[in-house]
Amino acid sequence: MRTTVGIPNPFYRQLKSRAALQGCSVRELILRGIKTELNGSAEKKSRYRVSLPIIKSKRPGSLKLTNAQINEVLFP
Repeated sequence: MRTTVGIPNPFYRQLKSRAALQGCSVRELILRGIKTELNGSAEKKSRYRVSLPIIKSKRPGSLKLTNAQINEVLFP
């Protein structure tokens, strides 16, 4: 079945880049995403569990971090 979906330009550029990096077409990448979503993406999300605390301190409760430092740890 054919359908038309409007994808905002920034997302499409990212999609096209990711497809090129993975060596597949945009269509294949979209279909893979649809299959993952329909098969239950909850299984995949469980692999990314984080053990707390993320940043260990020798003196708990005394670690002072800026938002920029927290972002560096969470989004390397």
